[in-house]
Amino acid sequence: MRDFSKIPPKAERVLTALLHHGVVRAAAKDAGVSEATVFRYLQDAEFQRRYRAARADVVDAAVALMQRLSVNSVAVLASIMEDKEAPASSRIAAAKTILEQSIGSFELMDLRARVEQLEATLPQEVKGKGGQRWA
Repeated sequence: MRDFSKIPPKAERVLTALLHHGVVRAAAKDAGVSEATVFRYLQDAEFQRRYRAARADVVDAAVALMQRLSVNSVAVLASIMEDKEAPASSRIAAAKTILEQSIGSFELMDLRARVEQLEATLPQEVKGKGGQRWA
C-alpha cells in the first residue's frame, strides 16, 4: 500500500473503508462519517488520486497472487488432461484451455517484444518522459 500518512485521519478511514466495502453507505458507516462526507471526499482531486492509487495497489496484489497460483492451475489442468479415468469432455476442456492460454501467452510475449523493439528505434525526443511519446 502507498503511504497515506499525509492525509487527515478521517480521510484515511474513509479511504480504507471504501477499499474494504466498495460502496459509499457501508464505507461511511464503517468510517464513522456521513455519506455526504464520503461523497465530498470523492469529489476532491487529491483524494481521488489517492483512492485510484490504493485501488491499483489492491489490483496489483491480486494479479501477483494470480500469477503465483498460475503454476498450480496449470498443474491441475495437466492432471485432468492426463487422467485416463476422467471423462473425455473434461480432458478435452483441460487440453483446450492449456493450448488456448499457451497460444495467447505466446502472442502477448511476441507483441511485447515487437513493441519494445519499435520503442527502441524511436528517437529520444519522441519517447518523452518514461519512454511514452504521449507523456
